[in-house]
Amino acid sequence: MLSPASPTPPAASRNADWQQRSRRHVWHPCTQSIRLEAVPPLPIARGEGVWLIDHDGRRYLDATSSWWVNLFGHAHPAINAALKEQLDTLPHVMLAGCTHAPAVELAERLSALTGGALGHCFYASDGASAVEIALKMSFHAWRNAGRGGKRRFVALRQGYHGETLGALHVTDVAVFRDAYAPLLGEAHLVPSPDARGALPGEDATAVARREADALGALLAEQHDSIAAVIVEPLVQCAAGMAMHDPEYLRLVRALCDRYGVHLIADEIAVGCGRTGSFFACEQAGIWPDFLCLSKGISGGYLPLALVMAREAIYQGFVDADVARSFLHSHSYTGNALACRAALATLELFEREDVLNRNRARAARILQRLQQGLGTRPVAHLRQRGMISAFDVREPGERFAERFHLAARDQGLLMRPIGGTVYLMPPYAIADHEIDRLVEGTLATLDAVAAPHAAREVRDVALA
Repeated sequence: MLSPASPTPPAASRNADWQQRSRRHVWHPCTQSIRLEAVPPLPIARGEGVWLIDHDGRRYLDATSSWWVNLFGHAHPAINAALKEQLDTLPHVMLAGCTHAPAVELAERLSALTGGALGHCFYASDGASAVEIALKMSFHAWRNAGRGGKRRFVALRQGYHGETLGALHVTDVAVFRDAYAPLLGEAHLVPSPDARGALPGEDATAVARREADALGALLAEQHDSIAAVIVEPLVQCAAGMAMHDPEYLRLVRALCDRYGVHLIADEIAVGCGRTGSFFACEQAGIWPDFLCLSKGISGGYLPLALVMAREAIYQGFVDADVARSFLHSHSYTGNALACRAALATLELFEREDVLNRNRARAARILQRLQQGLGTRPVAHLRQRGMISAFDVREPGERFAERFHLAARDQGLLMRPIGGTVYLMPPYAIADHEIDRLVEGTLATLDAVAAPHAAREVRDVALA
């Protein structure tokens, strides 16, 4: 029995049991499993707005929108209410041979947002699946048109489109691709229009034009064998938030039209308002032939993805010959609950004037970063809509891991990409929370950039 003078032993962490059970049975994504013993995963018990709360009651500002999916904060009352109503009505029914109101209404509303340019939605469950669908549709459409030789794809260097085999085919991130290279087809890779690659005297527009010329040279020579060009409009997120000028999209659209090649816009991470417009392509005044959405489309609630296609492409599959039909399927295609969450998300965009309000939020984030970064060892502060990023000079060994762990100490959940620190918070973030986010980011940067920080490396379970 402890004497009155004995120190009170610390209470056992409520997180510990969940950490142990997770290590024992859950195979965590984007994680080296051997390191889970060193730093167990952070158990999250609940969410409120932009905050995530662990089992010990500690709060973390969700600075990455939970891997870029959450739009309006966690446990939003309007989305919650819509899902509860749908749950009591129709949670799911197969979409092969059946249909239901949420799937129909969501397709109608999304098409209307494109002014009817993209008339049909094909549903799936995740971003990689949407990319696979678009690639298959493009090849199949050309085959139906009697041009089956158009079977290769063009992708940007450092582009990321998912990690299933078809999506990896057009992904150029070595850590995801290299181990599976023997299983993959070869895509044409063209230079990224990343504005950080500007030569002396160039601006972002000049970079866009230079790299579009490189694409044009490839298409001029090999368009007869190329089905489509796939791009992440405006921001290549997994490349370290590489941002490019909208001029690039305008030029790529013109090149695809000139050479008879489809354009696939992968807006999985950059759509749904992330870049400042609902669709990123709107900022270039163009529409692709296929547009992929996922992540934020359900508000970050449920897995949902979709491919929007032009009417002419859809009509190319309307045929009595089963071989000319697009028979791709997923069991949960057009899940009613997920579609209802997406409808509630679109209603929030309309009711709360989200895009205009986000401009003020983005301006505050940028202003606070500009004021705070000062002489700190960073470069290329940049922003597109609600995505802000900067690169750390000489970040040192395992910078992303060290930053992530130090950010936890500041009550922030952040995952840098290499030496790039980015802020992509939910749209529900308030002014005082923006200030807290930037202050915590700067304090974290100071902690990991200190001269002694590199010698005090602590493991964390990140890739």
